[in-house]
Amino acid sequence: MGKTAIMKMMERACGHEVKVGDRVWCNIDWATARDFGGANVVLQFVEEMGEDAKVWDPDKIAYTFDLQAPTRSEKVAKNQQIIRDFAKKQGIKRVFDINNGIGQHVMLEAGMIKPGDVVLGTDSHMNLLGSVGAFATGVGNSDVAVAYINGINWFRVPETMKIVVDGKFKPGVYMRDFLLKLIGDLGASGMYFKAVEFYGEAIDNADLADRICLCSMATEMSAKIPIIMPSGKVLDWLVERAGDVVKERVAQLTADPDAEYCQVLHYDVSDLEPMVACPDSPDNVKPISEVEGEHLDQIHIGSCSNGRFEDIEAAWKVLKAAGFPKLPVGFRAIITPATTETQLKLTEAGYIADFLKCGVVCTNPTCALCTAEHYGTMPAGAVGMSTTNRNFIGKVGKGSHTYLASPAVAMASAINGCITDPRKYLK
Repeated sequence: MGKTAIMKMMERACGHEVKVGDRVWCNIDWATARDFGGANVVLQFVEEMGEDAKVWDPDKIAYTFDLQAPTRSEKVAKNQQIIRDFAKKQGIKRVFDINNGIGQHVMLEAGMIKPGDVVLGTDSHMNLLGSVGAFATGVGNSDVAVAYINGINWFRVPETMKIVVDGKFKPGVYMRDFLLKLIGDLGASGMYFKAVEFYGEAIDNADLADRICLCSMATEMSAKIPIIMPSGKVLDWLVERAGDVVKERVAQLTADPDAEYCQVLHYDVSDLEPMVACPDSPDNVKPISEVEGEHLDQIHIGSCSNGRFEDIEAAWKVLKAAGFPKLPVGFRAIITPATTETQLKLTEAGYIADFLKCGVVCTNPTCALCTAEHYGTMPAGAVGMSTTNRNFIGKVGKGSHTYLASPAVAMASAINGCITDPRKYLK
């Protein structure tokens, strides 16, 4: 019987053969921490090992400041300084300060992530790096601190699901809509502690932004790791950033044709319509036809799920098709690019100027309104729509509610102040 991709990755990391259910010690390629949680990682390491203890390899540790960038509270400012001071003392050079953006995206752009890399991080959506075939997982602060000691951690080898996605999206329908359809079908525990490999025509045609979007919300289905091996333009992009070793890793780590899967699902997106996750759970999903016209107070486009250039361009195309109208008085629309590189591309394309003229607020790159830790927090009773990955009650303000949707749905809804099908504009 052949091997799945995750089995090959874990064998590479532990140095011996594995089977499903085994508990194995794996070498870590990257131990990362955000400004949220990163200070606790540092303090735990120092408490356990002593003030003068050295980390196992400063060149395999990275910090990303993306929760609050710049900070808006003294507590977060102190946490960020703890990280800066520790990194300087340890000789850790990979410190992505407040002028970079969302950690996983920044690491990708910096060419740090390769297929098969084992990446630990204090972000629960670390596994979106599976979009380029990496074994990345969100863990607790203590797990990252332990990795600082000798660069290893243990994992259980998961079962693997296979999902084949065929067909082509019609205008106004996107990978985000398929993702929401999938969550609605499988529910919050539908991928419980499983690796998930994605294949099919729709995956082959997907750009990096779409692959990131698909993998970013695997956490909301309780998956361990989603996996899409780089191919086509995504492979070219990654080779340009990370080197030719990427091609070697893809050849080595792609699942065998006779690999065994615990479940195989088939989808065709050809007739898919826009989907919306309704309050207050990511798996409370309905076709847009069932919720169109519902009142909204605010929309937010961004996050690790839909904050790349292509995501925001999709929103711009809706605004353009509508004739660049002024947004309704009192309605709030906020756009947050994932990285500074994305922000520069949007600026050069002229998109940010067009957004501003229509009344959209464009912020600097951060995780932004994934939580109430950023500008744009909503008051009790307010209803928003977001391209983030979670919509639990109060997530962006106590007593507020949030719908989840694609950037195109969000922008079409901003134009009208209520949930709107983007196909109204994208013929």
